[in-house]
This record gives sequence, structure tokens and C-alpha cells, in this order.
Amino acid sequence: MYFIVGLGNPGLQYENTRHNAGFMTIDYLANKYDIDVRKSKFKSLYGQGVISGQKVMLIKPQTYMNNSGEAIRELKNFYKFDIEKLIVIYDDIDIDFGTIRIRKKGSAGSHNGMKSIIYQIQDDKFPRIKISVGKKPEYMNLANFVLSGFSKNEVGIIEDEIRLASDAVEIILASDIDKAMNKYNSVKLVNDDNE
Repeated sequence: MYFIVGLGNPGLQYENTRHNAGFMTIDYLANKYDIDVRKSKFKSLYGQGVISGQKVMLIKPQTYMNNSGEAIRELKNFYKFDIEKLIVIYDDIDIDFGTIRIRKKGSAGSHNGMKSIIYQIQDDKFPRIKISVGKKPEYMNLANFVLSGFSKNEVGIIEDEIRLASDAVEIILASDIDKAMNKYNSVKLVNDDNE
């Protein structure tokens, strides 16, 4: 079984904020594959189903972003899965808006949710899909930016990025991560609206 984790913050006030791109991708996959992500355990909401012929668990940690690793640690201690079976999807402010990035492993960068996961499970060799949520404007602090919503012009692009991230999950499950990286790491969604 694959454990597909989308990072975000629980609660209505965070629902469509930049930091919840991971949750939004899990919701998209859950809707597409008719997986009910409402069971509560492991400090998470989760649901099980099948994507690309593989058994999966879709997971939304409910610990708030900065403690995401607690949920992953509980899952890992319970299921004892290989680290390659964990796929984490989360927001990224360092890549160009209109892109996603798939990586086999690596550091957390500036992302507190990823820092928490790597710290809690003492491993960084798991696949991850980063969804660009735009670059922080000079006048805003980082916390306010990632907890802000998307502008009208940005909504269509983030929806397309979420679709790309979901497609990437399907390819990783059906084939392998290299194929997904080759296909999606060079895609740049262009905003046709010049408003």
C-alpha cells in the first residue's frame, strides 16, 4: 500500500489558503477515485482505495502544519511501511508559479511541515510533490503569505497544478517516479489571462 499525504492546516479558516495545496490535492484525488477521507486515526483524516491499480491510503494530517511529522510517525509505526511508499504533497514558495516539482528525496528547505516529518521519522528519502503557490511579495511576512488565499487570476493556475500533481501520483503508482519527473518537472503552465 502507498501512503499519500497532503499537508495543510485543519479548519475552515485555512481551507483554500496557499499552505493547504496538499490538502486540496488529496481532496481532488479523493473525489476523482471516490475515496472517502473522513476516518479519523493517526492524528489524521484518511481513506483507503485504489489508484492506478495500487492500494492507497489518502491522508490529511490534522496536527496543523508545523507538527505534520507526528501524524506520519504514528502511521509509520503502525504500518511499518517502506519509506519509498510514502508520497508527500505540499506547497512550495521557491519554485515558479505554474509549476510542480517531483523529487525522490531531499531536505525540507524552508517548509516547516516537511521539517517536522523528516525530524519525526528520521529519514528524508521519500518521494515528494511540490506545488508552487507563488512568490511572497516583499511587503508580506511568510506566515501571512502562506495563510492567504489565491487571487482570481491565480485560482485557475493552482487548480491546474493540482491536476498535474494528481496525474503525477497516478504515474508514480502505475509506473515509477522517474517517468513522473521526466513528464512534469519541465511543465510550465502559462496564464493566458493578461489581466
